[in-house]
Amino acid sequence: MPPTLRRMQPDAGGDPLNARPARVPSRVRLVLGLPRHLYAHGLGGLLGSRFLQLTHTGRRSGRRYDTVLEVVHHDRASGEYVVVAGLGREADWYRNVRAGGPLAVTVGRRRFPAQARELDTDEAVAVLRGYEHRNRLVAPVIHRVLSGLLGWTYRGTSDQRRRLAHELPLVGLRPH
Repeated sequence: MPPTLRRMQPDAGGDPLNARPARVPSRVRLVLGLPRHLYAHGLGGLLGSRFLQLTHTGRRSGRRYDTVLEVVHHDRASGEYVVVAGLGREADWYRNVRAGGPLAVTVGRRRFPAQARELDTDEAVAVLRGYEHRNRLVAPVIHRVLSGLLGWTYRGTSDQRRRLAHELPLVGLRPH
């Protein structure tokens, strides 16, 4: 796994307690940031329902923030969209959602007030299995990205999906 994909890297002296954020190459930042830029310029509709923009309130600042996230599952019956906290439970958007401030979701050109819930482990595993099945042609890329986020090699086994669901929570966003 390339070191640039790890969340944190030890400082020059190798001390993990003084870890610094991993450096992400500029071309990777550009690709990963493209959906955010499209939403920022009113072009989120070009992404269809593959990505959504979550508008949330800072738990301490009270400021409004917009975060663009990949949709891993959409339940058409309930209208719920499921996303993954790719940086784990320390992700600011995840912590803000957990704090219970007002939420809004924009998917394409549709915007709605939302309520959030964290999926239980069994439900999260099923969603991940479905996501991997729908995207099986790019599974090697998905596994590499997930390995980088997790800090261990992810190959998509049942046990690894369960472990992933514990480390990277899945959040359902439903119209309120």
